[in-house]
Amino acid sequence: MERAFVFPGQGSQAVGMGRELSAAFPVAREVFEEVDDALSQALSRLMFEGPEETLTLTENAQPALMAVSLAVVRVLESEGSFVLAEKGAAVAGHSLGEYSALAAAGTLSLADAARLLKRRGQAMQEAVPVGEGAMAAVLGLSVEDAEALAEEAADGDVCVVANDNAPGQVVLSGDAAAIERATALAPEKGAKRCIPLSVSAPFHCPLMAPAADVMEEALAKVAFAPPALSVVTNVTAARESDPTRLRTLLVEQVTGRVRWRESVEAMRDDGVEMLVELGSGKVLSGLTRRVDRDLKASALGSPEDIDAFLNTL
Repeated sequence: MERAFVFPGQGSQAVGMGRELSAAFPVAREVFEEVDDALSQALSRLMFEGPEETLTLTENAQPALMAVSLAVVRVLESEGSFVLAEKGAAVAGHSLGEYSALAAAGTLSLADAARLLKRRGQAMQEAVPVGEGAMAAVLGLSVEDAEALAEEAADGDVCVVANDNAPGQVVLSGDAAAIERATALAPEKGAKRCIPLSVSAPFHCPLMAPAADVMEEALAKVAFAPPALSVVTNVTAARESDPTRLRTLLVEQVTGRVRWRESVEAMRDDGVEMLVELGSGKVLSGLTRRVDRDLKASALGSPEDIDAFLNTL
């Protein structure tokens, strides 16, 4: 069966993430220690014990989610003699998860991925003062209808589709006033619901341009190796493998749309029959089923998940 490995983004974090992996597998513990050292921060303690409000801060949640994903990868490699490039057709990650995918594919080192995500989280937070930007999930509209809604609500402000997650699940991002207008307009445009998201900044929209500039500078200083298997990127929803191109796309991703629905469809059309989510939570597995019910999905985040998966190989 053709598999692709996918890596979760922000919103999948939870206090206790990675704790069972650390207790069960020395190789997972080594990942968390390496990330702690790279950041000069006791991030693993924050992941295991909280508090939740500190873990949820963008600059902490992003490297924490990557660390759990890479711990799962390392456990698969050590416990199952599992080589990602031999078992998978492609990798992809949702927003920050693209850094996890690149680290898993050998393009980025674990330490570089951690430091880049810490900086990315800080830069995104600094790009727009708290309260001036917002995001909202629109349920029940096609991406085309959501684009029309965003255009009408903008009224001179920024309001765009930030995430095309699955059929009928689109996220808008932009100026707070425009998102408020979109939320009010959504029901008359046919949306089932429009839910304001509890986020600290308006991600994946033009307001993030200052953060894109910061990341362009940060990424220029980091070595990029050819990936061991192709990466389906958020910006193109297509397979990419050129290191220079992958670096450029990470810069564009800061302000660009997360084309997750199209990415899943592209992997399916390439013959992928199963998406295996590596890391915290099961958000991407749920989205996979919404994109195509015939696609199999599984989530590996605990020792039990990993044992069960390895037994199927």
